[in-house]
Amino acid sequence: MSTAREDILDAVRRARGRGALDAPTRAALDARIATPVRHLRPAFDEDLVARFIRKLQSRSGTVARVADRAQIPAAVETFRSEHGLAPRAAVGAGLKDLDWPADWTIHHDRAGIEETLSVTPASAAIAETGTLMLLASSDSPTTHNFVPDNQVVVLDAARILRHFEDGWAALRERTGGMPRAVNLVSGPSRTADIEQTIQLGAHGPRRLHVVLLGHASDPVARTGGC
Repeated sequence: MSTAREDILDAVRRARGRGALDAPTRAALDARIATPVRHLRPAFDEDLVARFIRKLQSRSGTVARVADRAQIPAAVETFRSEHGLAPRAAVGAGLKDLDWPADWTIHHDRAGIEETLSVTPASAAIAETGTLMLLASSDSPTTHNFVPDNQVVVLDAARILRHFEDGWAALRERTGGMPRAVNLVSGPSRTADIEQTIQLGAHGPRRLHVVLLGHASDPVARTGGC
């Protein structure tokens, strides 16, 4: 546990008249956290990829399918051209090995206020709700998820999990531990605060486009892996 977090928890304990946890109590709490808890989960027989696409599209997201990684830049270029965007993008460093169009301006840093398009890799997705799981890292800065008006997310179909709980379980098992931030995105940013009329792009991208890579024949798509 980080020193800052421990300091905050210690301050809360002192305010409540409690001392530091003794070793047996701490061990019991750690064991409770480590023990899987089975919640009631929605049952569905729908194919995971089909359900993910249907759920995402129901919230104004769009999807393009590609067979392999080499086709990703062309799919992003199609999206860019259809919406008349400038040939410039903030691209997650995890995608820098791809052959991006020569006439594009590409960078892999954080997205600034002038950015109109970002391209980011997804760690996983949840079929239950059509939700993308985006992890903050040097390969995928969090600003890519919120600053540009247009976000393209690259998702491997083998990373589509069944339920939310599967996503958290996969995160706990990943090499390197938990990321600094996990963003769960189920469509373009929207609000109905303005005269009860849906407005897209209120707090983030007004367009969310998923480039879905491959087919979910891998067992990982059914059980986990992040």
